[in-house]
Amino acid sequence: MTRLCISGPGGRLGLVQFAAIAALGLASVRISVLLITWNADFYNAIQKLDVPGVIQQVKVYFGLTAISVVIHLASAYLRKMLQIRWRHSLTEAALERWLSGKAYWHLRDRSESGLDNPDQRIAEDCRIFVDKLTDEALDLITRIVGLVTYVAILWSLATFALAFTFAGFDIEIPRYMVWAAPIYVAIATVITHGLGAPLKKLDFEQQRREADFRFALARLRQNVEPIALAGGEAAERGQLSGRFAALTANWHQLANRELILGFFSRPYFQTVLTIPIFLALPAYLAGRVTFGGLMQLRSAFQNVVTTLSWFIFSYKDLAQLAATASRLSHFLAAAEAAGEATPGAGPDIAPGERIRASRLALSTPDGRALAPLPELELKPGGTYWIAAPSGHGKSTLVKALAGLWRHGEGEIERPSSASFSSQHVYFPLGSLAAALAYPELPEAFAEGDYRRALEAVGMAHIWTEDEAEWPRIRDGLSGGERQRLALARHHLHRPAWAVLDEATSALDPAAEEQLLAELRRALPMAALVLIAHRAPHGVGEITRIDLAITPEIPAGERAPVPATAL
Repeated sequence: MTRLCISGPGGRLGLVQFAAIAALGLASVRISVLLITWNADFYNAIQKLDVPGVIQQVKVYFGLTAISVVIHLASAYLRKMLQIRWRHSLTEAALERWLSGKAYWHLRDRSESGLDNPDQRIAEDCRIFVDKLTDEALDLITRIVGLVTYVAILWSLATFALAFTFAGFDIEIPRYMVWAAPIYVAIATVITHGLGAPLKKLDFEQQRREADFRFALARLRQNVEPIALAGGEAAERGQLSGRFAALTANWHQLANRELILGFFSRPYFQTVLTIPIFLALPAYLAGRVTFGGLMQLRSAFQNVVTTLSWFIFSYKDLAQLAATASRLSHFLAAAEAAGEATPGAGPDIAPGERIRASRLALSTPDGRALAPLPELELKPGGTYWIAAPSGHGKSTLVKALAGLWRHGEGEIERPSSASFSSQHVYFPLGSLAAALAYPELPEAFAEGDYRRALEAVGMAHIWTEDEAEWPRIRDGLSGGERQRLALARHHLHRPAWAVLDEATSALDPAAEEQLLAELRRALPMAALVLIAHRAPHGVGEITRIDLAITPEIPAGERAPVPATAL
């Protein structure tokens, strides 16, 4: 995923920014080294009651602080710019994989970890991954360089040994403060990992449950009318409360684990600033170092220990980064695989001038065979009514013809320019023009085109160019009005092939006949394929294809039938 961040648009410039931030980190290490030296000079001046020296060191301190502030602000700004740049690259890569090959459709029913909420994977996980990656990577680089520097300083300062007697043996540890730092941190690191190991799994689960709760709220908002008409508030409240209870249960586990970790990490964080003085006191009390030297040793030891403690202080962030990376990598891999057509998965589809289905046998995703289908051969310019009882596979056939259904076998030939309309009318975000032009951009048509298309479906009165006004109009549309607008798209796009799945099911027969007749007049040379429960009227001569007639039964109803006879 880091490669995706770098290889995306502007990713190479991000590397330059990364290097600049790292350089600023090294500059901050240099400031820390100067502050270590300042500790000795300042406290030695205090010990000697050297007033001019103290005043001079105060000036040095504020000078170093000013430089440190500038470095920090510049680094923070560049880091923000780097994060949004790499987040853009990673988000574009995620969107590309999710939308390519209609992967979003093929993954719609999969709910394993990382696929349950693709919107969160793209919107949240891309942000969290980039933020944590850049923060921790840059911090690690700075700390590695700083560690070498601080250890060298501590080595030069801690020249004295620790001598004591144990069990009758005289023991002397040269430069004991240098060895004490890594031993102290190593023990603390093992304890931290032991206490915090469950955090990754808990954070992973918390993100999933948070997304489930948000999805339930969004779903309620998108279906307010049927819920309100059914009086489903209590049922919805139960669903929402159940999901929030699951969220809360995991939250408590997460909080408990963080508390357990905190019982160790918080005392460690606070004592790490004081322990160096305790360790250096024997040398100071023995007169081997001055008071300024003691404070310099304390500062050097603190920097060594805090640098070595990067893993401890960053453990929670690293756990979150690991959980996010796991979810996101699984999502990207699954989306990429779903977008690639697997040889032998589903019917073979070839381009052609007609729609033809041969030896088509479809099944459910779990392998259960659906009802057998008759042979299909639809010619350009014709009008066809595909009929069958409910549940017989009309919509599944449409998905197969569109190349979406990968479960089954057979051969399909269809024009690549064929237009397919779902029985669920979808309006994208944006203006009314964007809704009518979909899937084209609104700039593809002139205002006059939109007005004529709306007039053809009896909806001229809703025309507006106000993008803020359209959502109010859209939310007040009935099912029939929404279907009228879906038909208006065909007046705009004028496809040579239009496959309409239950496109007029919410309209009364008279309105349906009027709209279909208008569509046929607007598209006299187009092939219309109508999937409907009742016989369409107003489209002239029509051929009925009954899916309930299997290949083994003579297809007696497949001869052209005049519309008036239907």
